[in-house]
Amino acid sequence: MPCRRARIAAPATVTSYFIYYRVAPGRESHARERVGRLQAKLAAAIGAHGRLMTKRGEPNLWMEVYEAVSDSARFELALDNAVQELELVQLLAPGSLRHIECFEG
Repeated sequence: MPCRRARIAAPATVTSYFIYYRVAPGRESHARERVGRLQAKLAAAIGAHGRLMTKRGEPNLWMEVYEAVSDSARFELALDNAVQELELVQLLAPGSLRHIECFEG
């Protein structure tokens, strides 16, 4: 899901994306491999280098971070396509979704 832009856009801002979700227990190695492929695709296609983190004390709660993205529309399209191609949703915990938060600055 793309981030919504404010009606009054700030001049020449960059966007950072924080995407969090729960990985299904027992699927961590598959998920780590696919997220690595996802991040490699995004870096190659549009130069958006991401990192992957897990929450302390909750190893199945993951967060992908992509900072200083200058072309949000292009990034979001590439992200959506790669997530579908790599079938990342199939590795999520039952009832979990990929939540996207965007911050500009």
